[in-house]
Amino acid sequence: MKKYEVMYIIRPEVEEEERNSLIAEVNQVFTNHDSTVTKVSEWGLRDLAYEIDNCKKGYYVLLNVEATPKAVAEFNYIANIKETIIRHIVVAE
Repeated sequence: MKKYEVMYIIRPEVEEEERNSLIAEVNQVFTNHDSTVTKVSEWGLRDLAYEIDNCKKGYYVLLNVEATPKAVAEFNYIANIKETIIRHIVVAE
């Protein structure tokens, strides 16, 4: 397994309860595919560098994970279809 940094941005209008369940769901994607989430950092609501889908702010979440390629592929798939996630990136450490 390789180490990755995973960052995704959640729409600012998402309520706290829904946001917490989304973060738990994303973490579950990794744990369901024989990977571990070593650290979760919620950076909170921040200004975006440029407007994305009519949003000027976003809720940033950073994960440090040790993941399999299948887990990373599944995360990318989930992040692309979730309308509440406006941007995401996965970087190998």
